[in-house]
Amino acid sequence: MRKFWKWVKYIGGTLILLGLGSYVVFQVYFWVLNKKAKGKLEEKSILSYQGYTFRDLNNNGTLDAYEDARQAVDIRINDLLGQMTLKDKVGMLWHPPIGVGRKGKVLSKPELMNPASSYDAIINQKIRHFNLFSIPKSKFLATWYNAIQKIAEQDKLGIPITISSDPRHGINNFLGNDLLGGDFSKWPEPIGLAAIGDSIFTVKFGEIASKELRAVGIRTALHPMADLATEPRWARINGTFGEDATLASMLTGAYIKGFQGAQLGPTSVACMTKHWPGGGPQKEGNDAHFSYGKDQAYPGNNFDYHLQPFAAALKAGTAMIMPYYGIPEGQTSEEVGMSFNKEIIQDLLRSQYNYDGIVCTDWGILEGFSIAGMEVVGAKHWGVESLTVEQKIEKSLDAGVDQFGGNANIKELLNLIDQGMITEQRLDQSVRRLLRAKFQLGLFDNPYIDAELADEIVGNADHQKLADIAQRKSLVLLKNTTLKPGNKILPLKPGLQLYVENITGKSASKYGHVVESPDLADVAILRIQTPWEARNSNIVERFFHQGALDFGQQEQIRLLKIMETTPTIICVYMDRPPVMAELNKSAYAVLADFGCHDEAVLDVIFGRFKPQGHLPFEIPSSMEAVLAQKEDVPYDSSNPLYKFGFGLTF
Repeated sequence: MRKFWKWVKYIGGTLILLGLGSYVVFQVYFWVLNKKAKGKLEEKSILSYQGYTFRDLNNNGTLDAYEDARQAVDIRINDLLGQMTLKDKVGMLWHPPIGVGRKGKVLSKPELMNPASSYDAIINQKIRHFNLFSIPKSKFLATWYNAIQKIAEQDKLGIPITISSDPRHGINNFLGNDLLGGDFSKWPEPIGLAAIGDSIFTVKFGEIASKELRAVGIRTALHPMADLATEPRWARINGTFGEDATLASMLTGAYIKGFQGAQLGPTSVACMTKHWPGGGPQKEGNDAHFSYGKDQAYPGNNFDYHLQPFAAALKAGTAMIMPYYGIPEGQTSEEVGMSFNKEIIQDLLRSQYNYDGIVCTDWGILEGFSIAGMEVVGAKHWGVESLTVEQKIEKSLDAGVDQFGGNANIKELLNLIDQGMITEQRLDQSVRRLLRAKFQLGLFDNPYIDAELADEIVGNADHQKLADIAQRKSLVLLKNTTLKPGNKILPLKPGLQLYVENITGKSASKYGHVVESPDLADVAILRIQTPWEARNSNIVERFFHQGALDFGQQEQIRLLKIMETTPTIICVYMDRPPVMAELNKSAYAVLADFGCHDEAVLDVIFGRFKPQGHLPFEIPSSMEAVLAQKEDVPYDSSNPLYKFGFGLTF
């Protein structure tokens, strides 16, 4: 027994020493790595030449063409390309995540949302595009943004950073407020803008959202989603403009005009329209982030229908395009994902649609994301799973891709060039496109923002006032029962006894007296949401509401019991169209919600704002109808409960 404990102590002590040793090595490694990169963070000198002032980005004391804002963009690009090293160029092709520390601190070591030292990524790896997930308050984010631009200026050529983000202005957002929140004004989701159906209003949203993003340094919007919601089980519907190609085309163009303006410039946020050539027709509604959803299906032979909103995006001048992960079944000679598919990018997008802008892959097509050596999320490399990372890079570049989202495989790309598999001429094609956007956005001339103004601009009262109107305008009244001739249940009179669920008592008490049970109430108001199947094989899956759309038996019985007790109004958050025939039959009134605060819902219920939204997709009558429809065809379910475009008022 003594011998056993002796070995336990020996092994335990060894493990502790190894752990401490690893920690020390980790700290020393990043101290050495960052010491040179940090340097003294100073902005480049402002020099004068023949009465013209300019930023001396390469510190040579003279005015280079790429530093001269008076020169044509192509002249500036040619001059800069001639000065860039191979490593400078390779760094341009990556678009990984970057983390922000508390109170805007630049992170010098790897963390969950910061795969590498920020200093190392910018100075040593030469990366010039990053995307954000979790963020601090606006002023801190703006301070951080200025700090990383100063880091970039320490490099030889002073090439500025471009920061991107997924949507942050929705109340829910695709990844939830825990990752995609912030102080921004809160609007309905894009599907709610579709329920409003007003292109001028959508332009106004884009202008406000663009202004707020620019105030914190975000210059690339990883949106809009031009996908069509023709498959109701798909998890990404709340980010779309619905299932009708005409409506989606109109709003996609308006959205881009709002963010970018008439043309890309210093007051623009560049749009990366996704997911080319339309990610909506996912086979059986399963999302392509996961291997079981790798296929896009076209049983209705309706591939071209899904291209229409993208044509509108190209006409509006979208700066960038992002292909989706899925394999377009039966549409090309090679069954591989969009970013590896030359017929989808080079032939269709570049040649047929004459697109010469940036094509950036969706995130993580080369390799997955790991923590402490454990893979948390796998690569989304459908159809080319057997290829090495280098082979996948080569195939994507050959297909017409310019940049890789979420990855930073610099070593592998350098190896490909060294082996002659990728030419520097091919590299230059993509670098030109990437530099063009930076020049057009004015980042070379002044990448900095006034951090003191961030809190004044982001989510200010005027912006939120219009966002509050948008929430109310987006609500769709589906049912309003007549209690007696000429007297419908809505709008409700104030002062009633109210039983509420998923509405704060503080909000509800402004409209009536809140009671604790349905049998004490004059009316029940229930906020519920479209059901989904919980699939939690990895951490990312919990963000995806996909699968069956019908309410579970237990929950449906519970809700119906409330409806039997007192007249009930249900407001259903529809990130996807629900199967709710039984609930609809028993409810006195039904509203569709696409991202609203409680006060917006209650204002419509109590008649302070007349409902005016219209359904951006049909609501199926049953799961049998859902299963029988075709993934690529709009509004094709049998005998829908509510048709596309339906909406009541009072």
